[in-house]
Amino acid sequence: MSPYNLDKGQHSVYSLYYHFIQVVKYRKKVFLNDAIVDFLKMKIREISETFNVDVLDIECDKDHFHMLFKATPLLNITKYVNAIKTITSREIQRNFPDVKNELYNNEFWAPSYFLATSGQVTLDVLKEYVDSQEAKRHEGL
Repeated sequence: MSPYNLDKGQHSVYSLYYHFIQVVKYRKKVFLNDAIVDFLKMKIREISETFNVDVLDIECDKDHFHMLFKATPLLNITKYVNAIKTITSREIQRNFPDVKNELYNNEFWAPSYFLATSGQVTLDVLKEYVDSQEAKRHEGL
């Protein structure tokens, strides 16, 4: 039995989970209003659908958000992240004009972001599984 919850493509089997963090430029506290947070989550889910990305969870602090998502090996992550940053910035400022008062030069997101792969098992469990393959290879010889 596999230690993973696997997805399948035409020529691949994979398990790709990511943890994404995006900070508001200069750590401005713009997520104090539930309506803005709900709008951000809705927009991210809409964008994600067009990229065939499954959003597992999104939560905000006052000046940043965390998102867990799973994707296919075909995802262009840079294009996806840039779409999230560009569209959410534009749409939040359009729908919540008071946010502009908190921003410097109408710049919403910091230019950098955090992204890490996030497996379904720990590295120790994975290493143990990989190490066990040699023993399996020798079974029945």
